[in-house]
Amino acid sequence: MARTLDLSDIQGHVIRAYGRVSFPVARYFFLRITDGAAGRQFVGRLLPEITTGARWTTKPKVALNFGLTFYGLYALGLPTQTLQNMPPEFVDGMRARAHILGDRDPTRTVEDQPDWDKNWDPIWRANAAFTSGEVHAWLGMNAQVVQGTDQPDPALEAKTQWLRDLCAELGQKVQIIVGNGATGSAEYQSATAIFTTLPDGSKAATPQEHFGFTDAIGDPVFHGQMEPEEMRERVIGRGEWMGPKLGWQPLAAGEFVLGHPDEAQELPDAAPPASFMRNGTFMAYRKLHQHMGSWRDYFSAQAKTYAKVMAVPEDQAQVILKAKVIGRWPDGIPLAHASTHDAWIKERTRLGFDDPVSASAAVLRYLKSAEPSNFRYAEDMHGYDAPNTCHIRRVNTRDYLDPLNNPDGPNPNATSQVNKRRRILRRGLPYGSNQLDSGDNTTEQGVVIMALCASLFRQFEFIQQQWINYGLDFNAGNLTCPLAGQHATHNRFVIPSRPDSGKPPFICARLPTFVETRGGEYFFLPSMTALRMIAMGSVDPT
Repeated sequence: MARTLDLSDIQGHVIRAYGRVSFPVARYFFLRITDGAAGRQFVGRLLPEITTGARWTTKPKVALNFGLTFYGLYALGLPTQTLQNMPPEFVDGMRARAHILGDRDPTRTVEDQPDWDKNWDPIWRANAAFTSGEVHAWLGMNAQVVQGTDQPDPALEAKTQWLRDLCAELGQKVQIIVGNGATGSAEYQSATAIFTTLPDGSKAATPQEHFGFTDAIGDPVFHGQMEPEEMRERVIGRGEWMGPKLGWQPLAAGEFVLGHPDEAQELPDAAPPASFMRNGTFMAYRKLHQHMGSWRDYFSAQAKTYAKVMAVPEDQAQVILKAKVIGRWPDGIPLAHASTHDAWIKERTRLGFDDPVSASAAVLRYLKSAEPSNFRYAEDMHGYDAPNTCHIRRVNTRDYLDPLNNPDGPNPNATSQVNKRRRILRRGLPYGSNQLDSGDNTTEQGVVIMALCASLFRQFEFIQQQWINYGLDFNAGNLTCPLAGQHATHNRFVIPSRPDSGKPPFICARLPTFVETRGGEYFFLPSMTALRMIAMGSVDPT
């Protein structure tokens, strides 16, 4: 049965990923509200600028969206009853949840590790309730680029100046917080896709991140998100797998948009009034630093051993090891479709990825199709194709955790009934250099990830705590994700070998931490209706 959403009431950041190709440059601003009346006036002035989820007739030059922290809602003067009924993890904020998220050692108290956040950006180190450093709001601007270049459309700077002027007009009672970056000198967190130079000399955005791998492919698809004809293709591999008879189906809208039934056919708990929460969502904003030097050095050293053990050239060994860590080859082809280097090269040739003239177009065409997402894990229970603890298998377990799965069987009837309650919408862009393979561990570069979901606790925090920084569901004990996990204590990754291969399993020991948090916060992204209520001061829980 077709389900519809009021897309014009939902912020566009929820409905569509602005993406590394269509809006490959972004600026993320963080604001402080020192006067409730001025803050409500600010929201009112912001309303006509916000990009909604409504279908576009013309793509905007800049897409703008807005979210508030719990204390931002407080600063805007929301009623006590509304604030009291907000989810506790949202009230706590990301900093207070650091022990759950793997950002500090959960076996030690804060007093025992007072400098646990020493590497966070100053804006996030200073973010504490009822202080002058408190962050109240996020304002994101995603921009197109001037055709054939890596430079943002001039509309981005114009919109930035509009924001500066509005804050000045309100007497800086709503102010842009300066504090981004390692030195804390940046007015906003800038972000940009990785660009490549085409044969004609022009620049084009790519879907890759700094480690060289194609990113954010399997974003979930939910009811009402897109037109039925588009949904039929997009849902394959991105929805929930209901077995061979029903195939791939869209997820319930309530997993991502509040006020709608979720996969349990329940309405998520909502603070009163119901109209305030409806069509909103929660967002976990995280700045993740990538240690480029460790990534290069570790796999360069490991490849020497792997090459000898597996009798392959060293350059192939490096690519294989990295692909096993991720679960995909650098161009996005999943190991589930091509588990060996030879199979990958054959698949690349079939898809036209090696043609220097048309390769970029071929890759984008492939990534827009169902192919890179149309696979299951219950057919590979031992992880011979994609290791059970590889990154993409941890963050989206698909049908691997079906409780009826036979560990030694093909499991044709497995479904994703367990996994469907743990999905998140992935948004964001890389930050730092827009070129591949640059920098070292100290270079300011990484990925800004924004995870959107109806329940930060059940979805985002569960994935981060149980699947990224713990390995029991993957028969790996305490071993963390080889890519995004913290490796201070548990630092091993096992690549299984097929019994008939004559080769032993390969153990990547003493993994360094490749990805490290540089700060972040939890935000509520209100609907357009809720933003109007805030602007008018008419949020009435009765």
